[in-house]
Amino acid sequence: MTLLSSAPSPGRPPAAPARPSARASWHLGVNALVAGWLGLFVVGVFVHPFVPVARWLLVHLLLLGAVSNAIVIWSGHFAASVLRLPEADRGAPAAWRLGVLNAGAAAVVAGMVAGMWPVVLAGGGAVGGAVLAHAVWLVRLLKRALPARFSMTVRYYVAASSMLPAGAVLGVLMARGGHPDETAARMLVAHEFVNLLGWVGLTIAGTLITLWPTMLRTRVADGAERAARRALPLLVAGLALAAAAALAGPPPAAAAGVLLYAAGLAFAGTPWVREARGKPPRSFAPWSVALGCVWLAGSLVALAAVLVTAPSWSAVAERTPALTAPLAAGWIAQVLLGALSFLVPVVLGGGPAAVRAATAGLEGAWAARLTAGNVSLLLCVLPVPSTVRVVCSMVLLWVLVHFLVLLVRTVLRSRKARRSPASDAPAPVPAPLPGPPAGPDRHRLLGGVAAGLAVVVLAVAGGAALDTRSLPVLATSAAATGDGGEVTPTGETTTVEVTVKNMRFTPADVDVPAGDRLVVEFRNTGTDQHDLVLESGKRTGRLAPGDRETLDAGVIGRDLEGWCSVVGHRQMGMVFAVNVTDGDGTAAGGKDAGEPADSGHTGHTGGGEETPASGAAKDFDPMAEPAEGFEARDAVLPPAAGGTEPRTHRRTLTVRETEREVAPGVRQTLWTFGGTAPGPVLRGRVGDTFEITLVNDGSIGHSIDFHAGALAPDRPMRTIQPGESLTYRFTAERSGVWMYHCSTMPMSAHIANGMFGAVVVDPPDLPEADREYLLVQSESYLGARGGTADLGKIAAEKPDAVVFNGYANQYAHDPLTARVGERVRVWVLAAGPNRDTAFHVVGGQFDTLYEEGSYRLRPDDPGKGGAQVLGLAPASGGFVELAFPEAGSYPFVSHRMTDAERGAKGVFEVRR
Repeated sequence: MTLLSSAPSPGRPPAAPARPSARASWHLGVNALVAGWLGLFVVGVFVHPFVPVARWLLVHLLLLGAVSNAIVIWSGHFAASVLRLPEADRGAPAAWRLGVLNAGAAAVVAGMVAGMWPVVLAGGGAVGGAVLAHAVWLVRLLKRALPARFSMTVRYYVAASSMLPAGAVLGVLMARGGHPDETAARMLVAHEFVNLLGWVGLTIAGTLITLWPTMLRTRVADGAERAARRALPLLVAGLALAAAAALAGPPPAAAAGVLLYAAGLAFAGTPWVREARGKPPRSFAPWSVALGCVWLAGSLVALAAVLVTAPSWSAVAERTPALTAPLAAGWIAQVLLGALSFLVPVVLGGGPAAVRAATAGLEGAWAARLTAGNVSLLLCVLPVPSTVRVVCSMVLLWVLVHFLVLLVRTVLRSRKARRSPASDAPAPVPAPLPGPPAGPDRHRLLGGVAAGLAVVVLAVAGGAALDTRSLPVLATSAAATGDGGEVTPTGETTTVEVTVKNMRFTPADVDVPAGDRLVVEFRNTGTDQHDLVLESGKRTGRLAPGDRETLDAGVIGRDLEGWCSVVGHRQMGMVFAVNVTDGDGTAAGGKDAGEPADSGHTGHTGGGEETPASGAAKDFDPMAEPAEGFEARDAVLPPAAGGTEPRTHRRTLTVRETEREVAPGVRQTLWTFGGTAPGPVLRGRVGDTFEITLVNDGSIGHSIDFHAGALAPDRPMRTIQPGESLTYRFTAERSGVWMYHCSTMPMSAHIANGMFGAVVVDPPDLPEADREYLLVQSESYLGARGGTADLGKIAAEKPDAVVFNGYANQYAHDPLTARVGERVRVWVLAAGPNRDTAFHVVGGQFDTLYEEGSYRLRPDDPGKGGAQVLGLAPASGGFVELAFPEAGSYPFVSHRMTDAERGAKGVFEVRR
């Protein structure tokens, strides 16, 4: 039985025509779509910090773009082959289906990025319609064909194609927004079930019935088709139960559906295991597919566990994003790349020798690639530092890019070889394919595995090196006594358990007889990341909530100080003391053993580091000029989206630790939402819904608090650890310019270090202005050069600079512009964390003043009133409007003049 018109039967080597065929040209053309979407995915990895719905975008570039195209192309090819209708999958109808599919996918992506739901609706309809037409074509193909042994494969494709339209409907409804959190969570999980496990999962299962033994170059196992036939009802029933439970039942009922689906896969996969045991994988394609199936198995177990333990569907929706990487990169992408590496050389053709050459071209360094990719992915799903997770993600990206480069190079070489005069000569009779690899091949295989591991080890080492701790610790011996001698060990061990409560160690001090070994069982019972550091240099790692670690402090001969090294935690009182006693309860240094540690000690400053005399504050000169070509942050406020119907605004805010210039020649490491401080500006109208996904790519815990929404803060404002994400949804019920900020303690440090931004909610019937600007005032408490904010200065409320939009005096160097007579609206937010503002335009008068949700002055004031200052307390906002009477330069300042002299000033440059 021939699986492909130019492909091998199970157990036989490829036999392709010597000359290019119409089928080969067709496949090169349509598979360019798959490669194109994969290329867009690579681009998306680099640009995703700068676009909305970034996480959604990456997932859908891969799955909706590349994978859906591959499914339609290759399921059509395999269906035509197993039904012995080899030309049926080509021609105008197939081209139209692919065209509509890609136009729809592009519309969905563009509509989501631009926030245009009608475009998403049209695109989702096109995608669902194209796949439904594909399903109808498959059914007609089945009716037209003679009975065939592997027609069960086509039935799997029909079942899979019936799933995607339902998933598209759910996706479009979610994009519309406005659903209660629990309803939105149910729709999301059901959408994932039918699309991932249905559309993708059933297609893969049906294809592996014949493709798997073909890749292994062995015969289809006895009973494989019978097992596939019996497994399909289990798979469909499991999916139906899981999706129905997601929409209308409890999570455990969906877990039963997932387990039934897993049982169906196990039933269908038993022959595949027998085939692999008889002929083990020896090349990239089968190993990639096999490892992908391992990731699927692990993900299904994890998914069932989530469904069984989650108290609500909202909790399920919050936990399932952790399975995105295992399913998308571990399972689907690996199966896709493995299948392409086997099938592309076959459809390129050119004879057996050419097929072998093309296969070899696609398998370059395959053992190293598979090892590096899978180990990196494993590290990404484990609780590792965020910098390690980032570099491992880059390794995964390198694996994908490397495959794309090999794919393009192989195709180009094949086409070049066809055009050469030598291709006109008769093809030589091919020699039999070589048998199992001999000793040297095994050595090369082991070498490739070692190379892949080496890449990951270097990446992990580099990422770990970047995750520097907040406090440097000068290691000194704990066994040294106060007079410089060494204590005599007693041979005894003092073991204590230390926990966390309300940002304090419990207990905060312990007594240890001189000469005893101290062992601390540290358990993080707090809600944020913590560690325990001793001045002797002994320390635990950064522990997530619920984690524990044993710290062996060694033999103790003197009093020791300890602390939590997470920025700001020591200053908030997370200190620890080890008191040495003489064994009778008396402190060795004369202090009573019961005397508490000095919890008021703050020791170090700026971000936990001692600020040197030559710190960044020494570099700050309010009169300094920036470098030539300086451009200020764009203060123009984009208009709210048109229309009167409530809209849903989706945005991903990724926490990043970024070193930036905050004044001429002054650089600080900021904690940012999306790479800038202030963070991105969000704007909408009363009634709009905001759906914000916070992704923590920092090195410590962070959170987000939107003043524009009113809801219980317990869960949406909770601190998430590095590598985690959460989605915050709220509806803007009231107008104003609202602050958002990190609310992780110490909150003042997180705000002062850059974690703040503005949400502008237009008042109803807000008249148009000729120009709108947004100015967010904040303070800079400069620490060490390139360091973080100085916590001592924050506590003392002594800022070095007060700035608009994150940079001192920037609009004095690069002024805002206006024309005479134009109506200029200036929105102002006082982000603090400590200082208020008195916004004033020198030479201007305000005829409109809107403060904290209410107009205090309008242009039609009967008393001809005006205003000179918009006074705002920290975290409050409003706007003023004015028209400039003549051309010239109009300074604007905070009329708290010491703040203006520290950098809170700029200029309106007004022209005629």
